[in-house]
Amino acid sequence: MDQVPMGLTEIEVLYRQHGAALLLFATSIAGERSRAQDMVHQVFLKLLESEDLKLAKDKKAFLFACVRNAILSEHKRIGHRQVPLNEDTAWFSPPEKDYAGERNLRRALRTLPDDQRQVVILHIWGELTFCQIGDVLEVSSNTAASRYSMPLGS
Repeated sequence: MDQVPMGLTEIEVLYRQHGAALLLFATSIAGERSRAQDMVHQVFLKLLESEDLKLAKDKKAFLFACVRNAILSEHKRIGHRQVPLNEDTAWFSPPEKDYAGERNLRRALRTLPDDQRQVVILHIWGELTFCQIGDVLEVSSNTAASRYSMPLGS
């Protein structure tokens, strides 16, 4: 992304491109959509105030890592309380208004262990490679790939 459309900052473009996937990823960790939204917005606010984004080699992976780290830091600060993923809240806008399909997909994702669910979300919706996922989750790319290909519930 070398050129930013006129009138938009690079951060606005990144938010438009990756905001929905970042929110889905954050929700999968935080358990609550409202907390996830707060964390995603906090990350972008901090990026507006700092030069950190300019130093990132892989900006997309950097954004996902920032969101993950913000949530983990909040868990440490307030004490991590396990919040189950809300069964009734839509995680994302389903294509062609397929709300039943979206609900079924949420149920399937909820059955996965946290580490496996994060890899699936990062790979499918975040469109990250296993190498990028490894960087975000601080595991090897082979570990990320094996979590992705693991049978359900393993």
